[in-house]
Amino acid sequence: MSGSVATYALLALPVLYVLVTLFVPPQRNLRHIPTVGGPSNPFLAWIGALRYVSHSAEILREGYAKYKGGVFKHAEPGGWCVVVTGSRKIEELHRAADDELSFIAATNETLQVPYTLGPNVASNLYHVPIVRSQLTRALPVLFPELRDEIVCAFGDAVGMPEEWKAVPAMEVVMDVVARTSNRLFVGLPLCRNADYCELNKQFTIDVFTGAAIINLFPSVLKPIARRLLTKVPQRIARGMKHLQPMIEERFHLIEAHGNDWPDKPNDLLQWLMDAAQGEERTMRALVLRVLTVNIAAIHTSSLTFINALYLLAAYPQYIAPLRAEVEAVVESEGWTKAAMNKMRKVDSFLKESNRYTGLGAKSMTRLALKDFTFSDGTFIPAGTTISAPAHAVHFDEDIWPNADVFDPFRFSSLREEEGEGAKHQMVSTSLDYIPFGHGRHACPGRFFAANELKAMLAHVAVTYDVKMEKDGVLPPSMWFGTALVPNRKAQVLFRKRKA
Repeated sequence: MSGSVATYALLALPVLYVLVTLFVPPQRNLRHIPTVGGPSNPFLAWIGALRYVSHSAEILREGYAKYKGGVFKHAEPGGWCVVVTGSRKIEELHRAADDELSFIAATNETLQVPYTLGPNVASNLYHVPIVRSQLTRALPVLFPELRDEIVCAFGDAVGMPEEWKAVPAMEVVMDVVARTSNRLFVGLPLCRNADYCELNKQFTIDVFTGAAIINLFPSVLKPIARRLLTKVPQRIARGMKHLQPMIEERFHLIEAHGNDWPDKPNDLLQWLMDAAQGEERTMRALVLRVLTVNIAAIHTSSLTFINALYLLAAYPQYIAPLRAEVEAVVESEGWTKAAMNKMRKVDSFLKESNRYTGLGAKSMTRLALKDFTFSDGTFIPAGTTISAPAHAVHFDEDIWPNADVFDPFRFSSLREEEGEGAKHQMVSTSLDYIPFGHGRHACPGRFFAANELKAMLAHVAVTYDVKMEKDGVLPPSMWFGTALVPNRKAQVLFRKRKA
């Protein structure tokens, strides 16, 4: 009983905290920046913050239209956010020094990383260069395993139905992505363990939910909130049941044979074990690091592919050109990493899907660690969150003609007009295309993700016919804060291809 009382008391504290802070004018030194989405009066900022929860894209597009080339601010549940527009300011945003405008500090703040994932993950990002470099370099060698898992995972989840079969799309896609990613992260047989895959899918949700809860509390109460109100510690313990025997066996082999032994695994877990130092070589730390990498791998890739699958099923006339390209390329290159590089239409379909839907209204978020002034004199005080309006940029008619139209081969056509190059490939970022961010902090896993997603789309195109339950009707998605959430209940109809 006393524990329940303590929990209720703890839950009441953030309510009191929010009510008090609503009447303290926040960020007085942002008054020079125009406000969109709600009142600029700091006492009424909560009105705009509440509106932002379900109308973020609308608010950001309003600000972009009014202040294009300049800056504006909007209220969100965590406070004010300044949004910069125009290529010049976005360029300055991504080029700013990390001790001025910090990507890492912004991520730690948004996801409350010191509390959800722990201080070591917040301060030691040794897994990032492993994902960016080792995983990317290993793709040509590991691609057969990636392809094999895609085929098996779709076979298990969808089968080869002769007639139309309704499939819960979100569930199936998350299963395929979890299995395929972990085939390269921890290998067989664990990547096919249902409980392990479910853990990784749930861990992502728990971290985001935990961050939202912890963000409600003042700093002094955050450690208590983490212990009482989040499930992350239990998930790590569950992960250890799956990964500890494998890690212990590999440590025994290292002790017996040194750093190299016959049939040494070539996977993410082994690369982490080889690179980890000190406390990071402990069992719990390695398990947490694998789960951490899975957050980005499963969450972003699943949402990206589900959007692409919905578009393909709503516009099945595009299956034939995709199928023709895949079959021609595979005939000459086989199912290889090199083949993925030559599938221009497949690449374009996914890149255009990312432009048209995307995963969020904003990108390239930074936290100002010190006062910062843009070249036009715009002053940003320390402590301010700054972002670029990805959704608004991607729907700018001056940049993307017919931006409101889904044009699946927009980028493959541009590559034909302008030459092969890399500019219009899915993994390429620019000041006009920022779903992966841009510059040195662009998503380090995008090369792996792009190849995984292309292999999945190519497999669907040559294996199945797909359509929506209502011909040509896209299932409605919804905005929740900055995130665009695809429809989680929609079903896609699959059948074994007929032609």
